Amino acid sequence: MRVGKLKNKNMGQMDYGIFYCVILLLAIGVVMVYSASSYYAMFKNNDSMYFLKKQLLFAVLGIIVLCITMSIDYHKLKQYTALMMIACIPLLLLVFLFQGVNGAQRWITLGPLSFQPSELTKYVVVFFLAKSIEAKGDGIKKFSTGIVPYLVVSGIYAALVLAEKNLSIASVIMIVTFIVLFSAGGRLKHLFGIVAPLMIAAATVFTLGEGYRRARMLNFLNPWKDPTGNGYQLIQSFYSLGAGGITGLGLGQSRQKTLYMPEPHNDFIFAIIGEELGLIGCMFIITLFIIFIWRGIKVAMKAKDSYGTLLAIGITSVIAVQSLINIAVVTGSMPVTGVPLPFISYGGTSLVINMAAMGVLLNISRQAEGKADN
Repeated sequence: MRVGKLKNKNMGQMDYGIFYCVILLLAIGVVMVYSASSYYAMFKNNDSMYFLKKQLLFAVLGIIVLCITMSIDYHKLKQYTALMMIACIPLLLLVFLFQGVNGAQRWITLGPLSFQPSELTKYVVVFFLAKSIEAKGDGIKKFSTGIVPYLVVSGIYAALVLAEKNLSIASVIMIVTFIVLFSAGGRLKHLFGIVAPLMIAAATVFTLGEGYRRARMLNFLNPWKDPTGNGYQLIQSFYSLGAGGITGLGLGQSRQKTLYMPEPHNDFIFAIIGEELGLIGCMFIITLFIIFIWRGIKVAMKAKDSYGTLLAIGITSVIAVQSLINIAVVTGSMPVTGVPLPFISYGGTSLVINMAAMGVLLNISRQAEGKADN
């Protein structure tokens, strides 16, 4: 496939490393959503291609959105930051008017369509941080006026997301905020001496404070203690990864997707990838994420202003943190929590918004200082 150079009088070449990584991950996601969901979809919806058709539609829409945001000067987005910040609040509150799913109220549902405001919020917070920190400049080095205000603002949005029973995305918001503050030049003694311990303490309190989260934590340490309850999904994930071995059972040959793994096309799709494509397939996907993160950091370093640098760091960090958490959960390296694997897990809101953010990241790369070494 040949991609045009997408040049105009103000913009240069996009970062092809990021572009091809995203497209490859997207293509793998569409194929694996079909493979992982076919049996479940036939049983539940009487159509083995039910989730494939929806994910394919989301993928096409995501590519269109990426092309649009990639062609818009990212500086123009500054003027809409306050509006987006304000809009996210009623959207996050609106979810409580709709029926929850599995005890969580995260979606605004209108007929066959659903929208998850928290997926938009995590990027809106990044836009706010980039804009505000650029304006603050060296003021970021002061704790009370440089660090605390951003923790408070991000904390408010994280708290609204947490109220939806979505600790995972709330954690992503706060972790990404920490990364951006560190990258912006916040003092190490403030970030690691005060902020990091407070964030760890808060995460511990919120995890142990809810009965179902506490049960997940205890079962993470020994999932076989409750193999038919809280430990069930993680045990099925272990079976999937173990059965796949080095080379996998073959595409479409997963046994755990045949109603053993709950909703295998969602957060635990990486386990099905491990079963069907083996360690080789898993390492290929992890390598794509590593390349993406590396290229994202390079884009941030070459951005022509601090706003572009912080925006690129924030966008890259969202994908990095989410992919790390998802893979850690699936492999039993941390307690089970509902974080989708970017570009791969089933979900329209997450996919389309992630693709829009990738377009912004590519636009930053097109305006980088010097000639891009793609």
